[in-house]
Order: sequence, then structure tokens, then C-alpha cells
Amino acid sequence: MENQNNVTEFIFVGLWGNKKIELLFFFLFLLCYLAVLMGNFIILLTITCSHLIQQPMYYFLCHLSHMDLCYTSTVVPRLIRDLAAARKNISFNNCMTQLFTAHLLAGVEIFILVSMAFDRYVAIVKPLHYMVIMNRQRCNILLIMAWVVGFWHSIALLLMVLNLPFCGPNKIDHYICDVKPLLKLVCKDIHVVSILVIANSGMVVLVIFIVLVASYIVILFNLRTHSSAGRRKALSTCSSHIMVVVLFFVPCIYTYTLPAGSENKDKGISVFYTVIAPMLNPLIYTLRNMEMKIAMQKVWSKVVYPDFK
Repeated sequence: MENQNNVTEFIFVGLWGNKKIELLFFFLFLLCYLAVLMGNFIILLTITCSHLIQQPMYYFLCHLSHMDLCYTSTVVPRLIRDLAAARKNISFNNCMTQLFTAHLLAGVEIFILVSMAFDRYVAIVKPLHYMVIMNRQRCNILLIMAWVVGFWHSIALLLMVLNLPFCGPNKIDHYICDVKPLLKLVCKDIHVVSILVIANSGMVVLVIFIVLVASYIVILFNLRTHSSAGRRKALSTCSSHIMVVVLFFVPCIYTYTLPAGSENKDKGISVFYTVIAPMLNPLIYTLRNMEMKIAMQKVWSKVVYPDFK
């Protein structure tokens, strides 16, 4: 039987129903988005214009900042526009495009974080083999794998949603087109589909988070054999990674491990991984990293004083 689909556009309920509050948050999210653009642009410029691009950790960090820029730009500009708009509508095709793009970029970002954890594991647990294991070719293979896995994750969600019937309600209780709020508009039983979504997104994120936490526990355990200076440097780097992982994964786990029909605070919690995490990542990676600070000073001194020797 062919799926019935009478919906040509969706209307976002948004984060709040109060127009005065929405106007206040319009300026707040605009500032946050500008901070995301500026912070991640600074990291990209600093790494690509310095010797840090040769190091695997910073090579991955450069790609992570690029993903933060792209992912935030698929969500936040429309959110800002809708906060000031009288009618928060989006066409069916644009909604599906946002769903696919957001999950693709988020999936790639998750596996870049996994690659960064693997890099730190090799650097601390197998330091003598580090340059052999983490050569540029292997780094590129890990990045290609991140894109392949992200693509299959997002295409599976998209095909699942496209095969569902939308035959009436079109108000999305969210500020973005995401799979869980869309499932609430489907005019058939979503029990099986909800389980598939949890398996595709929630359980995958949960398992990856557990693996990452376990890897950092092993890393911290192996730091006992390092010198005090080496421990301090490794702890500074690893603590930055752990903060970013927790900030991104914990809200995702809350959002995607609960069934679609349950009453939860998805749209409020999702602000953490769509806006706050991409905004704080540059601060976390620069304020706690002396190499980044020194590289930033050198690069930006060349930009501001190009003729200065």
C-alpha cells in the first residue's frame, strides 16, 4: 500500500511561545552563532597556517572545527530567522534536506571525536610507534571512514522518514527537522520505527560514548609511567577532549535513547549540541593548550603585522 502524504510544509512550534522571550533569544543566539563562526575560524586559520597541521591531533581538530561550522550553519541560521519571524514554516523537501544534512555532519563529527581519542590512546599507550601508526595516510582513512559511516547513518534515517505517511498534522514541536519530533506527526503506529531510530541513533551514540570513556580511563591509567611534565601535558590535552565528548554526547544520549512518544525536553536539551558545544569547543581547545596559544600568537602577529620581522 502506498504511503499517504498530504503534507507539503511543516510549521515549527519553536523553543518558546512568548514573542518577547523569542526576540530576546534572537539576539542571544545571533551572538552565539557569531562566536561559533569566529572561534572555529580562528582555530582553522591557526592550524592550517602553522606547523600544527603536521600533527595528527591538530589535523583532526581542524576537521572538527570545520564540522562545527557546517553543522551549526545547518541549524542556527534558520533558528535565528524563525525567532524573529511571525510564521515558522519550512517546506517538506527543505525539512528532509535539513534532517539528512544535520545527521550526516553530526555523524562525521562523532567519528572525528573517536579518531581523536584513538590518536591520544596511541600517543600515550604506544608512544614509540605513534608516528608509524598515526601517519597522514591513516589519518585520512579515518576521516573517510567518518564520512562513510555518517552518510549511511543519515541516509538510513532519511529513507525511514520518507517511507512514513504524513497525512494531517504539520506542527513540529521543535526548532529543527529532527527524526523524533517528525515521528509524532506520522499517522500510523510508530512503535517499530521508534525502536529502529533508537537503534540507529541512541544506542550507537551510547555505545560510542562508553567506548570513549573506557579509552580515556586506559589512557589515564597508563599516564602513571610518564614523567610529571609528560603527565601534565597529557592530562591537559585529554581533559579538553573529555570535556568536549561529555558536552556533545550526554545531551545526544538523552535525546535519542528515549522513545519518540515519551514526554521529554528534547528541544531544550538539543541546544547543547547544536549551539553551546560548537561555541565552547574553540575555548576548551585553546585556553587549556599552550601549543595552540603559541601558534595563535605567531599566526595572528603575521596577520596583523605582515611586514614585522
